[in-house]
Amino acid sequence: MDKRTYLLESFSKFGYELTDKQADQFLTYEKLLVEWNQKMNLTAITDFEEIVWKHFIDSTAVLQSEYVSRETWNGSMIDVGTGAGFPGIPLKIIFPNLKVTLLDSLNKRIAFLDEVIRVCGLEKIDTIHGRAEDMAHNEKYRERYDLCVSRAVANLSTLSEYCIPFIRKGGKFISYKSADIKEELNNSKKAIKIFGGECKMVENFIINGTDLPRSLVIITKVDNTPKKYPRKAGTPSKSPIC
Repeated sequence: MDKRTYLLESFSKFGYELTDKQADQFLTYEKLLVEWNQKMNLTAITDFEEIVWKHFIDSTAVLQSEYVSRETWNGSMIDVGTGAGFPGIPLKIIFPNLKVTLLDSLNKRIAFLDEVIRVCGLEKIDTIHGRAEDMAHNEKYRERYDLCVSRAVANLSTLSEYCIPFIRKGGKFISYKSADIKEELNNSKKAIKIFGGECKMVENFIINGTDLPRSLVIITKVDNTPKKYPRKAGTPSKSPIC
């Protein structure tokens, strides 16, 4: 089976029918990911089929959510710790009207993301090179977004300190998790409240067409984040608030 057919059939099994343009963009993205991965560490997943399911479809797993409406994706979104562009770029491909900002601390990855954006012809999307702890104190980005997403590997308390300051009051932070997170969520409740958030929903499901578990932690911004947060770079990961 050729790559295009596999991509289209996989998304169909997941429950979404890609347009020709979206298929072209995903195939271009995969090609660039594999090419650039030969000269820098972007992903340990290099098999095409695994890229489709574990990166592209996993990033768009929110399509399966009963609690995140399609209207959510009409505003502005920041992807904190985006790495090789997950979940931000797949979400942008699926929701072309979404205004997207990709934030990462490594300049080499930003160069890769800029190339993907250019070659795939993506519009209303930009990149920021910097640490979340610093950028969240910049008035250009602080409490400016309708939505923040992160698939980064960090505990929820640390991620909340990175992410909640970016979203406006009434906006949402969606954290992608892959395992049972009851204990992690319980340990992060204090932090979430301090940063102005409230955990409205935790959604657990198996991604359609797979046996891959996915949890989405949906946090709503109910109050402004105190100005002293996030703390200086490195502190949220070394000393998470519990």
